[in-house]
Amino acid sequence: MIIFVTGTDTGVGKTVATAAMAVHFGPELVVAKPTQTGTDEPDAEVVRRLAGCAVAQFTHLPDPLAPDTAARLREVGIPTVGDHATRIRALAGAHGTVIVEGAGGALVRLDTTGGTLPDLAAELARDHEVRVHVVTRVGLGTLNHTELTVEALRSRGLEPAGLVLGAVPEDPGLAERCNLTELPRTTGVPVLAALPEGVGALEPREFRSRAASWFRTR
Repeated sequence: MIIFVTGTDTGVGKTVATAAMAVHFGPELVVAKPTQTGTDEPDAEVVRRLAGCAVAQFTHLPDPLAPDTAARLREVGIPTVGDHATRIRALAGAHGTVIVEGAGGALVRLDTTGGTLPDLAAELARDHEVRVHVVTRVGLGTLNHTELTVEALRSRGLEPAGLVLGAVPEDPGLAERCNLTELPRTTGVPVLAALPEGVGALEPREFRSRAASWFRTR
């Protein structure tokens, strides 16, 4: 099985959600990050530290930009979505389950030919079981962002398997309280997990012990 983790935007909590999913679906899996841009601590290392699982990062670009933009800025070539698919197939053959974390939102270009995470998921769905999970915010504005993301995935033949609420505040306001119900209602996609705000700062042992409580279904 290949599980894709995308988000409604940059900074929505995909990496921490990916680590939580690695704990939930583990232990004999690998997390892949096709393209990393910027950052002092790569997302794959955050996942490895929090979840304790195997990780693989394919490409790194130094500037904190979309992969396509970062590659064009430096005038360097980067792997295509097809190249990424080949490497992920190999990981799936060795590990059984692969979690693939995207970059930014769903339609961010992963290569310089226009390939996106939905394109990568659609390519791999030809010969693997594929699930796509969408990480969302819960605050004001998230209904529009989440519906647009879900619509973009469906237009490419990908039915999202679940929403992951990336950072639910301990004391939610009116919008947050309403959106906990409105997100699955308006998108037609069930909530897989709700991660409390700040869990990415937990010590790894506590993160792993608490992860099961954040999930509503397997």
